[in-house]
Amino acid sequence: MKITYDETSRLFKIDTLRSSYCIGITDEEKFLTHVYYGSSVSDDDLTYLLRTDENPFIPSENGRDRGSFLDSCPMEYPGNGVGDYRESAVSVEDSNGNSAVQFYYTGHRIFEGKKKLEGLPATFGEEEKSATLEIDLLDPVLQLQATLSYSIFEDSDAIMRSAKLQNLSAAPLYLTKVMSLSLDLEQKDFRLLTLHGSWARERQMDYRTIGYGRQSVSSVRGESSHQEHPFIGLVSESATQESGSVYGFHFVYSGNFLAQVEKNQFDSLRVSMGIHPENFRYRLMPGETFQAPETVMVYSENGLGGMSRTFHDLYRNHLIRSPYKDRKRPILINNWEATYFDFDTDKLIAIAKQAKEDGIEMLVMDDGWFGHRNDDNTSLGDWKVNEDKLRGGLGHLVDEVNRIGLKFGIWFEPEMISPDSDLYRAHPEWAIAVPDRKPCRMRNQYVLDLSREDVRDYVYESVAAILRSTNIAYVKWDMNRQLSDLGSAFLGRDNQGELCHRYMLGVYELQEKLVTEFPQLLLENCSRDRARYDTAMLYYSPQIWCSDDTDAIERLSIQEGTALLFPLSTMGAHVSDCPNHTVGRTTPFETRGNVALAGTFGYELDITRIPEADRAQIPGQVALYHKYNDLVRTGDYYRIASYRENHYYDCYSVIAKDKSEALITYVQVMGRPNVHSRRVCVPGLDPKRSYRIEGTQQVLHGDTLMHAGLRMKNMWGDFQSELIHLIAE
Repeated sequence: MKITYDETSRLFKIDTLRSSYCIGITDEEKFLTHVYYGSSVSDDDLTYLLRTDENPFIPSENGRDRGSFLDSCPMEYPGNGVGDYRESAVSVEDSNGNSAVQFYYTGHRIFEGKKKLEGLPATFGEEEKSATLEIDLLDPVLQLQATLSYSIFEDSDAIMRSAKLQNLSAAPLYLTKVMSLSLDLEQKDFRLLTLHGSWARERQMDYRTIGYGRQSVSSVRGESSHQEHPFIGLVSESATQESGSVYGFHFVYSGNFLAQVEKNQFDSLRVSMGIHPENFRYRLMPGETFQAPETVMVYSENGLGGMSRTFHDLYRNHLIRSPYKDRKRPILINNWEATYFDFDTDKLIAIAKQAKEDGIEMLVMDDGWFGHRNDDNTSLGDWKVNEDKLRGGLGHLVDEVNRIGLKFGIWFEPEMISPDSDLYRAHPEWAIAVPDRKPCRMRNQYVLDLSREDVRDYVYESVAAILRSTNIAYVKWDMNRQLSDLGSAFLGRDNQGELCHRYMLGVYELQEKLVTEFPQLLLENCSRDRARYDTAMLYYSPQIWCSDDTDAIERLSIQEGTALLFPLSTMGAHVSDCPNHTVGRTTPFETRGNVALAGTFGYELDITRIPEADRAQIPGQVALYHKYNDLVRTGDYYRIASYRENHYYDCYSVIAKDKSEALITYVQVMGRPNVHSRRVCVPGLDPKRSYRIEGTQQVLHGDTLMHAGLRMKNMWGDFQSELIHLIAE
């Protein structure tokens, strides 16, 4: 880990474990330019890569073609409207209505440690084990300063970038676009990798050919969304899981975003990532600053797997703060698919008693415990216990569950308000809405205006009062609709374009207060079936509900896309009832358990009513979770085969950091007649050690398992699975 600046070449060099990133100061005007990002290089002067000795030359030598220079130079943080016609990093409306921006280098700082981002989640590290480069840029006409920040950790190949804008003028400026990252690269043979989806089909991997022009993924839904994830990857044509060049870019933000790659006439690529400019207009008063969210950059020369493991380790070590980050999470049973809204104290206690017998550790009471909520049409905002359901009150129920020997968790949807609620009747102005327009309902509910301090205070006290009242160990924080009808009764005319961002800052403020007041609370985010399954949420909650599609076979591709970026320990994964409530599929109970073991394990069914043959397997599944969870939570993830690609089987493994053991999960999705058994190679082992296949006498060398592989026999039937545990001798 090292950050240096060479006065002679005017080049900054950032070195991680296995990558180098170089930035140059170019010409007399001091343009900040991108020089190199890729595998580690030894030389400190790479300015020859800028091609400043080629046409159109630098402006000081060829002022007549200044525009040609600006439109081809690899700018580190490009301005707008001055001759660079590619995607800009920032756009500003000044007092004259102009939008031109051009930044020039003015200074820099290199220091140990990494600063917090005010009001925003971001990575963190020990001061002596991290380093930061800050570069100041200035538009001298606007008197707008941009400070670019680059941070690294000694144990990671990731580079963290962010940008902060400050108005140094005497007049207001209006930010209409702020990217956190802009990066110009040589095209080579990259494909674009993205994650798309919908409710119950989240984070599906998709490759695209990078053609000329702009290709993007984005969200203007007020959340990072199911539809497109705030990530893009550049993957070389020859890349595999374990070889080839891959760049990954991941946005640490839960709201509207734009992630884009643009190929120009010279076959160079400009990658941009930041808050989506649509519906964004932020007034910056004299002296005020705007902090853009953080982005994470990863370069891997070891394929997709190398990229994934870098992201996993980074988030485990430098983003998740919960006391549970290095602890086994309690096995929970959630009553949603068991009862939906039809439950009472007796029913929940019956579930808890049976769950305790089978080794489950926590009961979570889901939606329907408050107001007069017997369906999803009422009562959001009225966070008062419905004692017609919970006779004796919430405290009585929690005490009884604790007496049985289980912890207790509870569901909230605190960002929402129902039209049929006491809160809405008292404060209709608290809902996001455009004056004189009928607001759009989704799930028959509106969104609370969290840009307002009074609304945030109400929301927080509503949740905190419940948690203070009794012994609650876990909160499921849900959010079941997206933002629309963007208007605030609180914000002024000049500030309406700030609503979406201020809303997101409000969410972060609420969750920060929650985990501060209740530091031992296990918080699990669950936004409209994972519409905010993003890095920013991990800063507050160590796990996020992965998908409402609990079918084990559907989960294979959902969990594959999720594990591309996120540690397995962050994925809420449950064994649910069959036929599955989403797709109607019947999958063996064993396979449901084996697939769910790849995440944070739990159950989503009526344990008092399932077939006895299924219920009898629960103690065994619980034992497997306790046996393997330390490995799953801390080990290195390797994708071996993808059902998404081959349509027949799925296979992945987790290898201990010290190579002492490995767990392989193999799922035969479709049985086939008259075929040979499969060979499955197991990457990531120690080639010089021997491994015993647990439950057998067979011992094989690591290099044999890695290159010749295991033989997986065909199983009888569809949707069958097997766990293989390798133990180093």
